[in-house]
Amino acid sequence: MRMQPPALARSVFEPSPEERSDETLLDRLRADPTTRVVTVRGDRARVRGDRLVWEAPEFVADEEGTTEWAFLGRAADGSARLIAAQAIPADGGDDGDDSWASLRMSGGDLVDEDAGAFVTAVALGRWFSDFRFCPRCGAPARLRSAGWSRVCTGCGREQFPRTDPAVIVAVSDAGNERLLLGQNAAWAVDNRFSTFAGFVEAGESLETAIRREVAEEAGVVVDDLVYRGSQAWPYPRSLMLGFHAVATDASRARPDGDEIVAVRWFDRAEIRSSLAGAGPVMLPGSASIARRLIVDWCGDDA
Repeated sequence: MRMQPPALARSVFEPSPEERSDETLLDRLRADPTTRVVTVRGDRARVRGDRLVWEAPEFVADEEGTTEWAFLGRAADGSARLIAAQAIPADGGDDGDDSWASLRMSGGDLVDEDAGAFVTAVALGRWFSDFRFCPRCGAPARLRSAGWSRVCTGCGREQFPRTDPAVIVAVSDAGNERLLLGQNAAWAVDNRFSTFAGFVEAGESLETAIRREVAEEAGVVVDDLVYRGSQAWPYPRSLMLGFHAVATDASRARPDGDEIVAVRWFDRAEIRSSLAGAGPVMLPGSASIARRLIVDWCGDDA
């Protein structure tokens, strides 16, 4: 059975990549009264209900040209959508506006259009701030292609937004009656458990990375790997590739004692209760692919 799309993999925009080569595109669109813009600061944007706050370009603050702009794509009615990435204020404040919310906390609750826009805006905004200089010669690199590449002002090297592949896996027992989840050291205070995840190392396949990560973190050997879906997770710049897998010997489960401080097998009744917020543990938030994998394992009536 096909898994429902992860929360942040629901973009419905037409990206119109052929338009990015027009060096006048952003200036023209910023002057177009039908264009709408979402402003991001780090991983936060303004949210009202289940929608992002979209503004006309003229209402987006751009003091001394510090805002960096990118073309997101075209909405269903053909109007343009832009991203305006701003620096996080030195005091970390939000100008007294309580509508600012993080992608991690609110992305899963947004309508499809805005969920896809939010994750793209955060991913691009973080790339803007982290890769301002050429990795070859160190000279400043200016944005081009409507925000989708940088070109070095020294050696001319072009670089593109970086994405790091990471695997995330829901591990069941051989009878598919129980799900193995782990508790990160940072989550112990919240009694939070989740699936197992890690970055793909140089030279690894996805399958090798899954087996290595689960063995390291939970002590079990897994087989029967099945790909279930993916989504971007810009913390800082991951593409999370989701799988189900089966532990060959459930009795060998144990935490590594460093990153993972506890592992536990849960039956479906416990998972459904936790998804409903009734315990026995906290599960990942609605924006994460981890939650989607857990719900997927539970079945349609979860």
